Amino acid sequence: MSSSYSYVFGQKTYTFKNLADLMAKATPKRSGDILAGVAASSSQERVIAQMRLAEVPLKTFLTQALIAYEDDEITRLIMDEHDAKAFELISHLTVGDFRNWLLNDTTTVELIKQARAGITPEMAAAVSKIMRNQDLILVAKKCPVVTAFNNTIGLENHFSTRLQPNHPTDDVRGITASILDGLLYGNGDAVIGINPATDNVEQTIKLLNVMDQIITKYEIPTQSCVLTHVTNTIEAIEQNAPVDLVFQSIGGTEATNSGFGVDLKVLKEAQDAALSLKRGKVGNNVMYFETGQGSSLSANASFGVDQQTCEARAYAVAKKFDPLLVNTVVGFIGPEYLFDGKEITRAGLEDHFCGKLLGIPMGCDICYTNHANADQNDMDNLLTLLGVAGCNFIMGIPGSDDIMLNYQTTSFHDALYTRKVLNLKPAPEFDAWLKKMEIFTNTDTFSLNNNIPSGFSKSLEKVIGLK
Repeated sequence: MSSSYSYVFGQKTYTFKNLADLMAKATPKRSGDILAGVAASSSQERVIAQMRLAEVPLKTFLTQALIAYEDDEITRLIMDEHDAKAFELISHLTVGDFRNWLLNDTTTVELIKQARAGITPEMAAAVSKIMRNQDLILVAKKCPVVTAFNNTIGLENHFSTRLQPNHPTDDVRGITASILDGLLYGNGDAVIGINPATDNVEQTIKLLNVMDQIITKYEIPTQSCVLTHVTNTIEAIEQNAPVDLVFQSIGGTEATNSGFGVDLKVLKEAQDAALSLKRGKVGNNVMYFETGQGSSLSANASFGVDQQTCEARAYAVAKKFDPLLVNTVVGFIGPEYLFDGKEITRAGLEDHFCGKLLGIPMGCDICYTNHANADQNDMDNLLTLLGVAGCNFIMGIPGSDDIMLNYQTTSFHDALYTRKVLNLKPAPEFDAWLKKMEIFTNTDTFSLNNNIPSGFSKSLEKVIGLK
């Protein structure tokens, strides 16, 4: 059992019953932790918890599991795969010292890489709780994570997008029109990924074939994915469907993943199946995971652990399977978990920081639901901050409005804005293709051709007419 933690401030002694309680109370305010009954009761208690958390040695996280080792396969994964040798570099530090070490100019990208296998998700979550937004941005920028399949994602000074052409009835004409629209704005280098309105194997194969025809026809250096349940994708592979990436939503506890209908064994089976196809031209990262703060709480599977720490634990699951892409769908679950633009912004920066620190290729679906206290200006702010922080990819959706999932996110234009103001490029293979197809001008990565390129216009109607 974890021991209690106390902190004397003035005439009052604050006591936290265990490490999970201390971390929850130290978490910046958010509605999900209040809903779960684990949040600090006041701003003063939150600051006291942060001060006490800063004194906790990093070694403590190796002896005091937030969720019992024998009860949770994610805890076992974290503990069993912890690298003691890598941890030696930071083993003498407290959480507060760890923050200072990460921010120090002498702590280089290479040093962080050396220590990475010794950093647990709980350590990453703990240090994030005592960092300002600018700290999260600065350290994340120090942690590039590069992956590859049909192109290369995550290189420094590059910024990619998932082209998300969802349609409420999976209409092929609507989907293909959105794909071509997105490509003409330079979107889609991370993946062309469809959330199917009808989620079954037959529909998965149909949509995979549509995307494969477009990618093959135009020789686009990207990858496709249907965001169906992992077992549907495994079956599609068995039926010789053109599967590039395997998708699955994941969480940070075994019970959360059970609610998603998966465990580590199923994910390994899916990874092996996708690798057997050998479709990657420049790499073999075949998995695509999505996460989100609040998923464990909404599944009644958080076990008293705050939602941001549960989220960080999900990154241990992702890391196990060498994904091409991981993104936090940061505001999608709703205001019950992240109430407003301020909470969504903070969560997005935390998630990106923790993911990058742990070594996963982190992106973000910068989004909110229509009943949240947020708007597109909030999303513009988070988009810009994540661009500065070195985020690997965001979503690109027609007009920022997903008409199938019914939420607000980032548009095709937003990627152009981010690349222009921060001097960022698409994935290098995709960037070359955009210039070859005359979508971008050869002299300026950020400038669109004013005319639809002839390579597209000649066959636009034929492609949209795919059956």
